[in-house]
Amino acid sequence: MAPAATEILYGVHPLEEALRAGRRRFETLYIRKGRSERRLAAIAAEAADRGVCVTYADESDLRKLVGHGGHQGLCARVDPLPVWSQSRLLEAVASASRPPFWVLLDNIQDPQNLGAIVRTAYCAGVDGVVIPRDRAAPPLPSVSKASAGAMEHLPVVRVTNLVNLIRQLKKAGLWVAGLDARADRQVFTTPLGGPLALVIGSEDQGLRRLVKSHCDWRVAIPQARAFDSLNASVAAALAIYEVFRQRLPEK
Repeated sequence: MAPAATEILYGVHPLEEALRAGRRRFETLYIRKGRSERRLAAIAAEAADRGVCVTYADESDLRKLVGHGGHQGLCARVDPLPVWSQSRLLEAVASASRPPFWVLLDNIQDPQNLGAIVRTAYCAGVDGVVIPRDRAAPPLPSVSKASAGAMEHLPVVRVTNLVNLIRQLKKAGLWVAGLDARADRQVFTTPLGGPLALVIGSEDQGLRRLVKSHCDWRVAIPQARAFDSLNASVAAALAIYEVFRQRLPEK
């Protein structure tokens, strides 16, 4: 069997967190010649300690590897991020010692939005993020960069059929709440502390009709003024942290 293709991971936070998480195999770490910042030196030292080949490269070489100038002076050739299967997700739900909390993304296509949602989800203790295999941003290095490296730690699940997964999660005892700007129920008044799958719709269309029909609740974020709905990552952050707030232990 041919080995999986490698990819170029770039940026200080993604590389720090990828080394810390230990989920990817590093082939080569490239650092720009002449850079002497302590943080970059620490990344190079840690990579070398792990047996990674460290190479010093010109700016033009780094730009060529990454495809743009946003590399922050370093990049690495690594294995793709390992993703979970649907069966592994369901096994994790079945064996969970606390109420599961998963975020399901219904065709989020902007890597910046995906990265921002992953970062929020990781900070708020979400168990993992689910993305469809088609018509959605994949977990590429640009998403790791947008997540400030949080994607290197958080389980990412890729599924072929989001509706099928929702059905399976409901059978496993999870409630499913879909974020919908037109919903009558508010996210802040809905009980979300139990086993939960929170579904976030795409940037342009929101939740697809079939996905929406399989949600137990459709919840909206109230707005003080009539205006276009919130950005997908901002709306996701508000809803995710409302779930987090409801799960905080009472003092």
